Amino acid sequence: MSTFNTKMFDSIKNALQKNAVQSNVRNIMKFEKDKTYTVRIIPNVEQPEKTFFHYYTYDWSSFSTGQYTSALSPATFGQKCPITDAKYRILRNGSPEEKEKANLLRRNERWLVNVFVVDDPTTPENNGTMKIVRYGKQLHKIISDAIDGEGAEDFGARIFDLSENGVNLKVKCEQQGDYITYVSSKFTMPRKIDGLTEDKMESIYKSVFDLPSVVQTKSADELSELLDEHFFAKRTLIVEKKNAEIIREAESLSAPPFETSNTSTEVNVSDDENIKKLLADLDA
Repeated sequence: MSTFNTKMFDSIKNALQKNAVQSNVRNIMKFEKDKTYTVRIIPNVEQPEKTFFHYYTYDWSSFSTGQYTSALSPATFGQKCPITDAKYRILRNGSPEEKEKANLLRRNERWLVNVFVVDDPTTPENNGTMKIVRYGKQLHKIISDAIDGEGAEDFGARIFDLSENGVNLKVKCEQQGDYITYVSSKFTMPRKIDGLTEDKMESIYKSVFDLPSVVQTKSADELSELLDEHFFAKRTLIVEKKNAEIIREAESLSAPPFETSNTSTEVNVSDDENIKKLLADLDA
């Protein structure tokens, strides 16, 4: 029998995929409140339809560990989602408490896009490099409007142009209550990016990240297991039940033997006599 087998190969492959995901996640820009970031959106010139990656996730706090839990929904690829099915099954047939819990399974809509960083006030070393911007509906509205909305006449294809005819996206992060809002973000007038030659531009266009690899995909079975462990907390219940059984067994093994009725009576009588004697001494 060969030492190397298919199971080992699958483990190696899964580890490589996980490492690739972690590596690309590190390339996502981090935005902080009260700061403005300037970027130029970079298209995927070889596969323009992959310029943006639009995806859905389910996010919640684990009911077994309390830690933040997130999973890519297969709805991203037009497939059936076990988490969606479980949530709506509970909302239809569950108790009020179960329905309230199910509403904590939040489905979020996000996008990813490659950008060339012009100015990053948080991490200046990112300036002049390729990064990824992850954003939600607020920035999506601004970008969509520039592509084919009211702003298309002024911006349009210019938002993808690295030359002096291109426009930057200024991502403005403002604190609003407990959250950061991006509604004041906007595209600027056409502007040249200092230091960009034709060769450099060509290199930038060819160095886009593979956006779908940023998020980790799971099979339907894996998503069901994730739900069992972190939403239904089945594994936690099994462990607690097992621990309780172990404790009961240990208590039964360490419990003292039962006393006979005669011994019990003698102890009770002796206790009564001691109490009477103590009261008599107090009255003396």
